[in-house]
Amino acid sequence: MAKSKALFIGGTGTISSAIVRELSEHADWEVWLLNRGSRAGEVPSTVHQIVCDISNEEDARKKLSGMEFDVVNEFIGFVPEQVERDYRLFKGKCRQYIYISSASAYAKPAANYVITEGTTLSNPHWEYSRNKIACEEFLFKKYREEGFPVTIVRPSHTYDERHVPLGVHGKKGFYQVIKRMMDGKPVIIQGDGTSLWHVTFNKDFATGYIGLMLNRHAIGEAFQITGDEVLSWNQIYQTIADALGVKLNAYHVSSDYLSAAGDKFGFDFEGSLTGDKSVSVVFDNSKLKRLVPKMTTTIPFHEGVRIALDYVMSHPECQFLDEEFDDWCDKVISVLEESKKNF
Repeated sequence: MAKSKALFIGGTGTISSAIVRELSEHADWEVWLLNRGSRAGEVPSTVHQIVCDISNEEDARKKLSGMEFDVVNEFIGFVPEQVERDYRLFKGKCRQYIYISSASAYAKPAANYVITEGTTLSNPHWEYSRNKIACEEFLFKKYREEGFPVTIVRPSHTYDERHVPLGVHGKKGFYQVIKRMMDGKPVIIQGDGTSLWHVTFNKDFATGYIGLMLNRHAIGEAFQITGDEVLSWNQIYQTIADALGVKLNAYHVSSDYLSAAGDKFGFDFEGSLTGDKSVSVVFDNSKLKRLVPKMTTTIPFHEGVRIALDYVMSHPECQFLDEEFDDWCDKVISVLEESKKNF
């Protein structure tokens, strides 16, 4: 029996790498990556690589000449022009095109904190999310008018062994917050920390995603993929502190204040907080589970965060210090503490 062929545009990121690794071990799949090849050493040896900058459409067309795929997986499409390019490259050359959108595209706050695929898409706070919505609209239009075989996937907060999920961090990522915890310094948490959130380990995400590949019931549909575990942000930060073996010194600051205070330093907290993480969301994944019954949380956060911290602490290249963000945190806390004295 012939193998099914899957092409991943990207394929080495937090989400896609887990899918590629698992799929490469399936005897019935032939896996291809199309990317710049900058992380080729992390790609499984059985995976085929097309080294190409897909933004150079003419070069991509030449390197893809004569090739067809059962599934094309787009992980690095952020603006409509990029999915329009994909449409030109892959129209009539794939049985399914899966586009990674974002759960941040859902209205914030939504009319109901329980989120389904039918929840309105609208995000005035974050351009990233509005671009994802526009990409979805283009692809669904091509499905309705021409039968272009699209499936939309909306992840929420997915992490792997190289990342620790947080609500508030600087431009260089999470590590400076981890260092503040270890140094006993106050750690900023948005709001009062009681809003609800999902964090999903990438290996669990891969199970749901692979179950949609070549699933005829997934064509023309959108699916959110998250784990089942729901935690408050206070619980998330406390779980990280517990894994580090340190006392959490939480400092709660409203998202509105963080957005205003971050603007001067180029921190887009209006998008990442007001447009995403500051409101409670509980994802109803029943639509996905009807098609992929084995999708469930196998790596709960208290286990996943230990996997991540063990990896990060043993790999110095993952420890990005961020003095600018550290100083900003100290300044925000100092200003707020002074205002309390004068109140």
